[in-house]
Amino acid sequence: MCEHVHMLVDQRHSLILDRIAANGAVRVADLSTELGVSDMTVRRDIADLAARGLVRKVHGGAVDARPSAHEPGFASKQSLATAQKLAIADAAMDLVPAGASIALSAGTTTWAIATRLAQRADLRPLAVVTNSLPVADALHAAGDVCDVVLTGGSRTPSDALVGPLAVAALETLHVDLLFLGTHGIDADAGLTTPNLLEAETNRALARSARRTVVVADSSKWGTLGMARFLTLADIDVLVTDEGLPDDARTLLADAGVRVILAPAT
Repeated sequence: MCEHVHMLVDQRHSLILDRIAANGAVRVADLSTELGVSDMTVRRDIADLAARGLVRKVHGGAVDARPSAHEPGFASKQSLATAQKLAIADAAMDLVPAGASIALSAGTTTWAIATRLAQRADLRPLAVVTNSLPVADALHAAGDVCDVVLTGGSRTPSDALVGPLAVAALETLHVDLLFLGTHGIDADAGLTTPNLLEAETNRALARSARRTVVVADSSKWGTLGMARFLTLADIDVLVTDEGLPDDARTLLADAGVRVILAPAT
C-alpha cells in the first residue's frame, strides 16, 4: 500500500482508469486500500473522472462509462466484488429446496452459486438448466451431485449461450426456481444487458421458471445495458449485498420485490 501513498493526482486517475478498464468497475474501499488514501480522496478522484466523462459514479464506486453495448468478458468480471458474490451465493442457498429443478443464467454470481450447489449433496436430487459454459463446468466437476442440461446457442464474451437455439430449448422446459444474473439494475429501465440476444435468452429463462430470483451485487444498481429483459415487477426476489442504497431498497419493496441482503463475511 505504501508505494502509492505519494502518488500524484494524475497517477491516481490513471490507476483508477486501468482498474476499471480491466474489471468494468471499482469500489471506493478497494481503491482507498490500494492507493493508501482516504475514501474522501478516492471519491474526489472519481468525481473528477466522471466530470470528464471517463467513468460513471455508482453507489460505492464507479463503472465504465463506455457505451451500453460494451460487454466485459467472464474472466474480467470474475475478479470484481468477489467477496460480495460469494456472500450472495451463500444466501441464495437458503432458497433452494431439496429435489428442485433450477435454472442458472450466465454470470459470475450465478457461477458462484453453481460452486455452492456442487458442494450440497444434501439437496440431491437436483436438476439444473443453464446457458452458461462456466456454470455447467462447475457442476460437471462435482460428479453426480445433479443432472445438468446445457442449452445450445451462440457464445458471448461472457461465455453465455444465446440466440434462437437457446431460446427454443428453454421454451420446452419448466423449472421451480431461476437464479438470474444481470449486467445492471435501474429504477426505470429494470434489468439490462449489453447483448440483444442475451436479453431474449434471459426472458426465455424467466418464462420457464415459477419463481425468479435475481442475484447481483450492489454495484449493479444504476448500471445500464443496451437491452432491457425484465422490469422490476417481473422479479420475485433480489439477493444482493448490504451496499444497496436505502432508496433502492424502498423502491424495490414498493415494486413487490423481496430483498435479501447477504451479510458481509
